[in-house]
Amino acid sequence: MQERRSTQGETLVLEGLAAPAEIAIDRWGVPHIRACSLADLFFAQGFNAARDRLWQIDLWRKRGLGLLAADFGPGFLMQDKAARLFLYRGDMVAEWAAYGCEDMRAICEAFTCGINAYVGLTEREPQRLPPEFALLGTRPSRWMPEDVVRIRSHGQTRNAISEVLRANVLARADAATDLLRANLDPPAEPMAAPGLGLDALPVEVLDLFRLATAGVTFAKERLSASLADAARWSKVNELGEVVEDLAATGSNNWAIHGSRTDSGRPIVANDPHRLHAVPSLRYLVHLTAPGFDAIGAGEPAVPGISLGHNDKVAFGLTIFCADQEDVYVYETQEGSPGRYRHAGGFEAMRIVEEEVPVKGSPAHKAVLKFTRHGPVIHEDAARRQAIAVRGAWAAPGTAPYLASLAAMRAGNLADFRKALSVWGAPSINMVYGDVEGNIAWMPAGKMPRRRGWNGLLPVPGDGSHEWDGFVAPEDLPWRINPKEGFVATANQMNLPEDWPHAQVPIGHEWSERSRATRIHDVLGAAGPQSVASSCALQTDMLSLPAQRLTRLSAGLDEGEGDGDLGLGLKLLRGWDCTLLAESAPAALFEVWWMRHLRLRLLAQLAPDAEAARLLLPGDIDGMLAALEAPDGRFGPDPAKRRDALLRESLAAAVAECRQRLGADPAQWRWGALHHGYFEHALTRLEAPSAPGLDVGPLPKGGSGSTPMHTGYRQSDLRITHGASVRLVMDVGEWDNSLCINAPGQSGDPHSPHYDDLAAAWSRGRYVPMLYGRDSVDRETVARISLVPKG
Repeated sequence: MQERRSTQGETLVLEGLAAPAEIAIDRWGVPHIRACSLADLFFAQGFNAARDRLWQIDLWRKRGLGLLAADFGPGFLMQDKAARLFLYRGDMVAEWAAYGCEDMRAICEAFTCGINAYVGLTEREPQRLPPEFALLGTRPSRWMPEDVVRIRSHGQTRNAISEVLRANVLARADAATDLLRANLDPPAEPMAAPGLGLDALPVEVLDLFRLATAGVTFAKERLSASLADAARWSKVNELGEVVEDLAATGSNNWAIHGSRTDSGRPIVANDPHRLHAVPSLRYLVHLTAPGFDAIGAGEPAVPGISLGHNDKVAFGLTIFCADQEDVYVYETQEGSPGRYRHAGGFEAMRIVEEEVPVKGSPAHKAVLKFTRHGPVIHEDAARRQAIAVRGAWAAPGTAPYLASLAAMRAGNLADFRKALSVWGAPSINMVYGDVEGNIAWMPAGKMPRRRGWNGLLPVPGDGSHEWDGFVAPEDLPWRINPKEGFVATANQMNLPEDWPHAQVPIGHEWSERSRATRIHDVLGAAGPQSVASSCALQTDMLSLPAQRLTRLSAGLDEGEGDGDLGLGLKLLRGWDCTLLAESAPAALFEVWWMRHLRLRLLAQLAPDAEAARLLLPGDIDGMLAALEAPDGRFGPDPAKRRDALLRESLAAAVAECRQRLGADPAQWRWGALHHGYFEHALTRLEAPSAPGLDVGPLPKGGSGSTPMHTGYRQSDLRITHGASVRLVMDVGEWDNSLCINAPGQSGDPHSPHYDDLAAAWSRGRYVPMLYGRDSVDRETVARISLVPKG
């Protein structure tokens, strides 16, 4: 038997607990929380979330509720006003009842009570505060239970932005051109509503919507802005730094039947991909109370876990790309811009006035407007036009991921499916495995029914394009124990071939198929699967776009042979298309494809530069299809012009690699350009009192098209999206499970767990995901005893 590790410990007396509880922290920073009741368990989870992630969750709350300006000044006022448009404003009784568990409100009360207990502890012991508060001169605020569920502006729903972009592309080009921006699967024709001019919807109508869903960025100029300057801080920049590009995100998950594994037990794996930052978006936690024992990952500001396992079932999710949003365009009444045409008459907008506190200035009166469909995000008095967004997220029970509070407590497949039947947002692919040997795939979420229109373009708000409720959960597909022996998703279009799209519409805009195809190929190959092979697949770097494009380049004439084109062709010839960090061909390929060929292709096929800009970053499947089957858009000799694009862009990529990586191609490395980097929100303040908040650079392979998703920005090839958290679960032998959460579990720069997992993550390694009591105790390095006051 292994020796137990020596542990550090402290005892804290807290008001709000009914009985003693404990937080045992293992050497990888994972807290194992034990309590005598569910109420005390969620209290302790909230307390622990604040202990490890106080700055992060406090900022999350203030951003979501529209309270940034109170702490940071007028430069944040416009973002506050935008965020308030996307709060849940419906009946709270219906909201609490909509998540499939009777104790939903009690859980949120206990969780926020625990957060508040830690906030109170920092008031008595200020040294416990993370340094960000002192740097900005702020304090953490106390929470209300409603704060957990009312914030809706961080959910991964779609496709309001795409509708407006499609309208702008179609105003300049045709539907085939727009497929280069967003491929449609199944194919569909965008249906423009009669009388609704597509050219009347400039991209700027999205400014408020983008601002409402943006993260928080800090700059000296923004923090020092005056009230007169507040309107300057109302734009989202082009770099994707403050709002996630949903086309750039993705996730993988799979469940493998025991008949296909070396152990005979199911394996469930999940690696959700999101924006990289420090601290990480997600947090690993183990929750134990009488009748309940679960470990996994969730967002630290939310109780429970959304991916992981209990003692009977394991589960993991990816985004299921259902269309949960629509953009509505209204004709407003002449002389009364607060009224809009609907059902043959004019209807008044609902006006909500709120006082927004502003640091150093009087409170600002925000006037928020809503139509029957949703928040008004744009008004044009000259055109007598207003625009609103309708989202599934406005319905009760759609706070992101909170329906997992019921699912995580299910003990079998029937109960798990019942829990998923109330899932609201975002729409998800859930994969499942249990100790009885079952595996399953189940999509879930509120998916609007549209009768006679397909949701690909903005529509009139006059009553002609209404939702007919949501698709019933029992009408959604699902698979249990398929003959292939596995289920797997990667945000691809995965509806059955015979799905009745016209009768049960789900959506047309999905992620590219590269990751899903590779995952299915590997899982479908002969031979048993294992925990180790699932880890290898999560970190797989084979690029299917590279395979497709090197097949095209193989037929090119080398020209003079010793020039840049010849060198490029020689480097790519015989390459296995794996994007290893140490690979020279990988560096050349990604520079060629993403920085040269892609841009030249869009410029070639778009009618003008503005249309080409609207197509960025481009749809991988749509662009590859255009290159593999060139048509008349390339000119009178499509194949010849296509080949010329390939040659010109490859030669230019070689020249750029020389400039970036040196004259000797043998020394080129993809990881020298492409690196993981976890940036802290305060980095750009360049404050001498807060050094070392960022983590990186960490050389890394892969791309946005490989199972190891490492999507990157084009300006400097820095990785911005991917899997910070990965889980591989051995169903039934839970202590064999593995995980990673980069750069570390803690959000406190003073903690040893702030960045201790970053190096392992960069090398594709994992740490144990301990579950059994003895296994946890052997690796415990710190123990916090929570004792009820009195």
